[in-house]
Amino acid sequence: MAAPEPGILLISDPFLKDPNFQRTVILLCDHEKEGSFGFVINKLHHQVLGDLMEVLEGCNFPVFIGGPVQKDSLHFIHRKPELLGGTELIDGIFWGGDFELVLSMILTKELHEEDIRFFIGYSGWGSGQLEEELSEKSWITRKATRRLAFYKNIDEIWKEALFDLGGEYQQMINYPKDPQLN
Repeated sequence: MAAPEPGILLISDPFLKDPNFQRTVILLCDHEKEGSFGFVINKLHHQVLGDLMEVLEGCNFPVFIGGPVQKDSLHFIHRKPELLGGTELIDGIFWGGDFELVLSMILTKELHEEDIRFFIGYSGWGSGQLEEELSEKSWITRKATRRLAFYKNIDEIWKEALFDLGGEYQQMINYPKDPQLN
């Protein structure tokens, strides 16, 4: 298990009951003594970017539900640091950057859907909270990869993240959501 730090994936335990995090994968963006935060990378929002921002009307870039905190905020990760800046999470994946430039580049079609992911809200933990959840085995951790952070088949990210770990984790992808149904 990887220690929590930026660029780590938090993969929910197969039997985690919290509806906000059931079968989710979170890309951790920050982890400090004061707390941690990241984005759920495998839950799509029901609206696309153009529905949320009038200036981008008609833009069909998907938007993800980043988590249950500050659902009125919009965040992004991307693969274009030479243009947008941002904080590197893993090799080739960056969080944040110049949002005005993002808007401009979407409007001029210089920025493509496969280069950026948008999130409504975020997942956050107070001081020591994530460590407690990790000790309770609510989360399985591993290093993020560019492939998983921008995986095309969103419904399969949770399974792929576990499958790549091999052994007992590969078996978990077949567990039912409710073990009482077994």
